[in-house]
Amino acid sequence: MIKVNEPSSEGSASEVHNRLFFRLFQVGNTLDRQSIKELGITPVHWAVMGALSRPKARAGMSFSDLTEYLFVSRQNLDGVLKRLERDALVERVTDDVDRRAKKVVLTATGRVFWDDLQPKIYEFYRQALAGFQFDDKVALVHFMNRLNEGMKSVKLGDQAKERSVG
Repeated sequence: MIKVNEPSSEGSASEVHNRLFFRLFQVGNTLDRQSIKELGITPVHWAVMGALSRPKARAGMSFSDLTEYLFVSRQNLDGVLKRLERDALVERVTDDVDRRAKKVVLTATGRVFWDDLQPKIYEFYRQALAGFQFDDKVALVHFMNRLNEGMKSVKLGDQAKERSVG
């Protein structure tokens, strides 16, 4: 006897995979919409400022380290930094060790903005995760980490690149 909730064929597994990735797409879009609406900041600005606000990054981060930490392209990060610089929230400063290199740092204005945003961010988290038990949250982080690692290891080869859209 086949149980309703168990995939019975490759087609069913494919449907689940498609649904999972579509839900990830929807979650990303919802995060984008809600963070702008409720916090007045985009998720990528939120991520950059969060990365730079960590004690480990107090003296700033190199552009390359920031791209690797956030898993974003250099081009995307440059555009985000230009907007944050325009708003005087971050700046690129000369590295004390390697005078040829630049580090990205939060400005004093950026740190105040970030600190003032913290209560709203934690309330955002609280409301978004209200239906989750602690163990659910831990499991979700675990599975999101596993999915991220799995996606980073995908190698489709030249055929997939030739068929890509865009």
